[in-house]
Amino acid sequence: MSKVIVPENYKTRLETYDMQKAIGLIHTIFERNLSKALHISRVSAPLLLEKNTGLNDDLSGVERKVNFDIKEDDTQCEIVQSLAKWKRQALKDYHFYAGRGLYTDMNAIRRDEDLDNLHSVYVDQWDWEKVINSEDRNLEYLKDTVVDIVQAICDTEDELRQRFHELRDLTPKSRIVSFITSQELEDMYPELDDKGRENAYVKDHPTTCIMQIGGALKSGKPHDMRAPDYDDWDLNCDILFWNEILGSAIEISSMGIRVNAESMDRQLTLSGHDERRALPFHKALLAGQMPDTIGGGIGQSRLCMLLLGAAHIGEVQCAVWDETTKAICKENGIFIL
Repeated sequence: MSKVIVPENYKTRLETYDMQKAIGLIHTIFERNLSKALHISRVSAPLLLEKNTGLNDDLSGVERKVNFDIKEDDTQCEIVQSLAKWKRQALKDYHFYAGRGLYTDMNAIRRDEDLDNLHSVYVDQWDWEKVINSEDRNLEYLKDTVVDIVQAICDTEDELRQRFHELRDLTPKSRIVSFITSQELEDMYPELDDKGRENAYVKDHPTTCIMQIGGALKSGKPHDMRAPDYDDWDLNCDILFWNEILGSAIEISSMGIRVNAESMDRQLTLSGHDERRALPFHKALLAGQMPDTIGGGIGQSRLCMLLLGAAHIGEVQCAVWDETTKAICKENGIFIL
């Protein structure tokens, strides 16, 4: 069911024409900043993958993929949900080396998303992945990478505000990152659910990195669901900012140091997905044939929302919305593209 929050006295900062110009500028500036900060290069990305490769992202494991066959030989294909595993395969196939990586424009369909101000069935993000040395598989390396991404976002914001004066009175994003684990967060707010804990903490720490997501906490539940075959649950994180317009935390990036053979072996068993061991990608990783990597996704439309002071993701991307969402937004002056 669609859920739309309408901020009190909301008015867009930019008219539609300038909004489109600003969105294009954000893409240009942020890609430049991210590429420089992480030493990554742009590559082309697939919109669809063969079903039997195991390369498509399973997200939390319950989402239905959009699938079809091609007429030549009935090959079964799936629209991507994200490129978490494909990127790692690409780094191997394209002969990237430690310290270098790739990024791409990822466009996906997630048909089971619950629609609201931040969620759409159409997903656009910068997917990135970088080869690392085995000794870099630690939290300090993860934290350093998070700081680099946050700096790239803040530098983008600074340049954007120089071009669009209407945005200057928005709350600036903090370059100081507050790091906390999901267990520490549960210990602080045991009476709240995961989203409640995020909102309570990020309100007081407007740039936050929540680490170690996917494994069961003391309560017996994970902070959030993570597929067992890309992030190492001990070495991953989400980057969140406080969104003044919506009065809530907004997740801009999910990322992490990727599983090696040992951690994927453990996580497949813990999650009850041992059947994936037979897939080509998983076989290669368990055999030690994949490079150690770090990577993640950075929401393009969400970043545009945050930097442009938009109340709804539909203001910065073209997607399909239910009639209730369209009616509420139209009634309250929220222009959906």
